[in-house]
Amino acid sequence: MLDQKKIPYTLHEYHFDEKHLDAAHVAEETGKNPAQIFKTLVAFGDKTGHLVALLSAEDTLDLKKLAKQSGNKKVEMIHVKDLEKITGYIRGGCSPIGMKKLFPTFIDEKARDFTTIYISAGKRGLQIELDPNALLPLCRAKWANLRTE
Repeated sequence: MLDQKKIPYTLHEYHFDEKHLDAAHVAEETGKNPAQIFKTLVAFGDKTGHLVALLSAEDTLDLKKLAKQSGNKKVEMIHVKDLEKITGYIRGGCSPIGMKKLFPTFIDEKARDFTTIYISAGKRGLQIELDPNALLPLCRAKWANLRTE
């Protein structure tokens, strides 16, 4: 998809551990700034259904903020066992790019602080470095303040 849209990016491989699949571990393994590593979280809203949030590895998702930003009254994280069925990706390799369906997507505005961020390339051990502004049209995403203060 990135090649088709002529969006510049760089792939980065890293060693992953089945016991440590979180974005903070990716930052440790790659030596990258955890604020630039963005995790892809999938939730379910009472009005919109499934939605996606991208959030820095060092931050925690505020479900109330996500609900408000997405037009829902209540939002809950999906169960990890349902992730592959819904997105086509497994935990530790979930990318906002190329999911089975294009879900409403929200990128935490912290990403605007960087010229590039790192997101999952769709498999464990592989990250994509790209301009966060390139994700907006690709994922039809919106900027939002999603993190707990």
